[in-house]
Amino acid sequence: MDNISVFSVFEVTRHLRQVIESSIEPLYVAGEISNFVHHSSGHMYFNLKDENATLRCTFFKNVNYRLDFKPSEGMQVVCYGKITVFEKGGSYNLNVQNMNQAGLGAMQKKFEELKRKLLNEGLFDSAHKKPLPKYPKIIGIVTSPTGAALQDIQNIILRRYPAELQIYPALVQGSEAPQQVIKGIQYFNAAQEVDLIIVTRGGGSQEDLFCFNDESLARAIFASKLPVISAIGHEIDFTIADFVADLRAPTPSAAAELAVPDKKDLLNLLASLSRRLELAKQKELGSYKQQLAEARLSLNRYHPERLWQSYQQRYDMASMALINSAKQLQQKKMRLELTSQRSLSYLYNRIELKLSKAIAAYETAEKSLSDSVYRIMDSSANQLQHAEAMLLQLSPRNMQSKGWIMAYKEGKIVCSVKQITNNDNLKLSFIDGTVDSRVQNVEENS
Repeated sequence: MDNISVFSVFEVTRHLRQVIESSIEPLYVAGEISNFVHHSSGHMYFNLKDENATLRCTFFKNVNYRLDFKPSEGMQVVCYGKITVFEKGGSYNLNVQNMNQAGLGAMQKKFEELKRKLLNEGLFDSAHKKPLPKYPKIIGIVTSPTGAALQDIQNIILRRYPAELQIYPALVQGSEAPQQVIKGIQYFNAAQEVDLIIVTRGGGSQEDLFCFNDESLARAIFASKLPVISAIGHEIDFTIADFVADLRAPTPSAAAELAVPDKKDLLNLLASLSRRLELAKQKELGSYKQQLAEARLSLNRYHPERLWQSYQQRYDMASMALINSAKQLQQKKMRLELTSQRSLSYLYNRIELKLSKAIAAYETAEKSLSDSVYRIMDSSANQLQHAEAMLLQLSPRNMQSKGWIMAYKEGKIVCSVKQITNNDNLKLSFIDGTVDSRVQNVEENS
C-alpha cells in the first residue's frame, strides 16, 4: 500500500469535474420536465427525462427571468447549457442558460412571418379600427358553448348591463377551429342583429391558441362590418386575431367589461345630470328673482305718489315763503303765480312721462320673467320624462309586460336549461303573478 497512490474523494471528484467540463462543450438537450421546483430564491431546479434516463438541471434566476413562458411538470422542452459537476454531492447536472418549448420554433417562425405580412398590408393599422357602440343592445359571441370563457362573460354582462347575448357555437382549438370561427363572424355580419362581436376562449398552451393565428381568420375579422373584440387566453397571450381585432381584451372577463357600460355608472350619471339641472334651474330662477327685486326697487323710486309727495312738500314750503313775504313781494305776485302754474304743469308732465316708462318697463320685465320660468320648467319636465321613460323601458317589469317570463329554481334565476333536470320545481314569474310548475322534460338546443 505504501507504493500505491491513494486519492481522496474530493480529488477524484475535482478531476472528473475538470475532465467533463473541459471536454464537453455547451449543448442542447431535449426532454420532459419532472420534479420541477421554482425556489423562493428565484432559481429553478428540475429533471429532464426521457424513456431511458434522467438528467438533473439547474436554471438560475439571473438567466431564467427572460423566459416568455412558465415551465411546468410534464412539459416537453429543449434546454441549452453546460454540463457541470457538483463536487460536494458527487453528481453532475446541466447548468441551463436558455429554454424553449419543444416544437414551438416552427410555430413561432410561422407566427412572426404572418404577423409581418399582415402588418405590411395595413391590417393592424389603428385607422381601420371600428369604435365600439356605447350602449349595445345585442352582443354576438363566437366561442365554445361549454367553455368557462362564455360563463364568465355571461355573468359579468348580466351584472353590469341588460344586453342580450347571442351565442354562435364554434370550436376554439384544433385545425377546424378557424373555419368555424370565421363562419360565426360571417353569420353575425349577415344577420345584422347584433351590435358587436366577441371572439373568445379561455387560457391554454401556445399550441392550443395557435388556431387563432390563421390568416383566413385574420382577414375575416378585418372584413367584418361589425366591431370585433378579441379575448383569447390570458393577459400574456397574443395571437394574430388580437392584432387585427378592433379591440383586444386581455381576458374574456375583461372583454365583457369593455363591451358594455356599468349600469351603476349610468345611474350615477343620470343622478348627477339631474342635480346639475336642478342647480341650473335654481340659479336661473334666483337671477330672475334678483332682476325682479331690482325692478321693483326702481319702480318704487319713481312711484308717482312718492314724487308727488316730494314736489308737494317743496310746493308747501314755497307757498309759506310766499305768504311770509307777501307784503314785500306784492308787486311780483302775479308773475310768481304764473311761474308756479307753469312749473306745476311741467312737473305733472314729467311725472306722467316717467310713470308711463316705469310701468312699461315693469310689464316687460314681468312678462320676460314669466316666459323664461315656464320655458325652463317645460325643458326640465321634458328631460325628466325622457329619463324616466328610458329607465322604465330597461326595467324587468317592462320586459315581462312584453311576454318575458323569469324562471326561478330554489330562489335563483335560471339562465340555461343546463341548470334544470327532470322533476325540478320551478317558479315562473309573469307580470301579474307567479306559477309553480314541475319539469317533465328538458330539451337542449343543438
